[in-house]
Amino acid sequence: MTERARCLRANENSAEQRVWSLLRGRRLAGLKFRRQHVIGNYVADFVCLSARLVIEIDGDTHDEEAQVGDARRTEDIERAGFRVIRFWNQFVLTDRDGGVADTILEELRLHARPHPDPRP
Repeated sequence: MTERARCLRANENSAEQRVWSLLRGRRLAGLKFRRQHVIGNYVADFVCLSARLVIEIDGDTHDEEAQVGDARRTEDIERAGFRVIRFWNQFVLTDRDGGVADTILEELRLHARPHPDPRP
């Protein structure tokens, strides 16, 4: 799986490149995201381990059969303790008003874990 993830990182599509430019270097909410990260039997497009958030970018070739597989994949990843949000390539590539970033930020805000109080 690690080799597959490495190959996917080297061959990302333009929608993935665009999302990665939003996430890399802690650019979004100061959180560290990884790309093409192995979770169980899957390689997630993007993941923030601390927020337990997976971001998937789906291409236009996702027919009905692929969508059934995506649903199963989402269930398995959620069982591993992550939340999953998905974007279509076309939405990412035509997003001019920050909808992708806003959606990710909203998901992070809605599910932010409170920091434990360090006081005894």
